[in-house]
Amino acid sequence: MSRDNFVAKSTEGRLSSGHMADDDNQPRRRGLGGEKKPTINDVARLAGVSKKTVSRVINQSPFVKADTREKINAIIAEIGFSPDPQARGLAFRRSFLIGLVYDNPNPQYVVNMQLGMLDAMRGSGYELVVHPCNRGNPTFLTDFRRFIERQKLWGVVLTPSVSEDDRVKIILDEIGCGYIRIASVPVDEPAHIIVSNDRVGGRAAARHLAELGHTTIGFISGPGTFRSSHERRGGFEEELKDRKLKLTDDYIMQGAYTFETGISCGAELLKRTPRPTAIFAANDEMAAGVLHAIRRANLRCPEDVSVIGFDDFQIASSVWPPLTTVRTPTREIGRMAAEKLIGHGGEEGEDHSREAASATSPALVVRDSTGPAPR
Repeated sequence: MSRDNFVAKSTEGRLSSGHMADDDNQPRRRGLGGEKKPTINDVARLAGVSKKTVSRVINQSPFVKADTREKINAIIAEIGFSPDPQARGLAFRRSFLIGLVYDNPNPQYVVNMQLGMLDAMRGSGYELVVHPCNRGNPTFLTDFRRFIERQKLWGVVLTPSVSEDDRVKIILDEIGCGYIRIASVPVDEPAHIIVSNDRVGGRAAARHLAELGHTTIGFISGPGTFRSSHERRGGFEEELKDRKLKLTDDYIMQGAYTFETGISCGAELLKRTPRPTAIFAANDEMAAGVLHAIRRANLRCPEDVSVIGFDDFQIASSVWPPLTTVRTPTREIGRMAAEKLIGHGGEEGEDHSREAASATSPALVVRDSTGPAPR
């Protein structure tokens, strides 16, 4: 449609006040020559898509098909549509900022999560704001609310263990801020959750050690406030039980997902009689600490004690010997979370990823820190 024809067809429906009503029943001013200014609703109608899809094209979101983008841009150029920045800001009433909220003590986890989110946000017009917090702080919830309201966030990605706190969800619902929760089990509706399935990874660790012939096994859990700690242990014990093995209380230590607690817990386990022939630490930082404790005790890994970790962060391949571990695709999870939040796949006629459940599956990575049980 040419602009002249568009203007001619658009002269109907003028209001006596000198304004015209658009498809949302909101008044629009006439142009300088008295003609009706084209709006985003007109672009959407002519392109046969939703206003949301047009908005994505205007904001240079990568989550629009190339042919759809070209068609919308051609219509915008043909009818002379120009977005009003002030009207756009009023319509969204939020900044184009996405928050990442975490209380995870593992810096590599946070870095990988950020990289994944930035992968998805590149070219979308959105920016990332990071908010570390401490769930044990008495002002945690107040500080969280202030962060969301002050930044006027478009949405927020919540990582464990913040994601497992339903009080945070209530605050976000009250404010009207979009969110995605990353957790080891489903803790919300599919539109708001990405499940990491940590229990599956725990089973994989137990299966590997059992197949190597280990029967006296030590375990170092993460903090009790993290659901992932319970899921990793739960899967580990379930697999051992299926193989007629048992994880006894004397061989269970609680760490804090830190290198230092890996050293201290590992040292305690090595004092047990009989000494464990294998130790499963619930993350790589603690597993690296166990390797340190083994060297301090003048023992060898894996000849005397096998060690297996969880996550497959950079430290797993940097220590000696390189760690056998359970890989969780943290960067991929971050990318999925940001895409789900922004609304990847939201074009007309396509599946809406926000409405679909998302999940990842851990996988065992065998390196040099595990070997057959000593005879």
